[in-house]
Amino acid sequence: MEAAIRTNYNAHLDSKRRLTLRGASHEYYNVKEYDNGFILLEPRELVVPTEISENTLKMMDNAVKNMTAGNVSEAIDLSEF
Repeated sequence: MEAAIRTNYNAHLDSKRRLTLRGASHEYYNVKEYDNGFILLEPRELVVPTEISENTLKMMDNAVKNMTAGNVSEAIDLSEF
């Protein structure tokens, strides 16, 4: 199934190298730029995560292992603040 063209216009970069989308239906987009000049915009919805990500849990486990093994930095003196 072919996608229908909703809008068709020429756009240019402003002095800060930004591109403005007219009448954009979403606030956030994932941008993929290919070597052949093709640019793909995919709408994204930013949501509050309901759980801690697997990567974050791995980083926390690693931090606890380092602390338990005594692999920590010197204490920071925050008394002047």
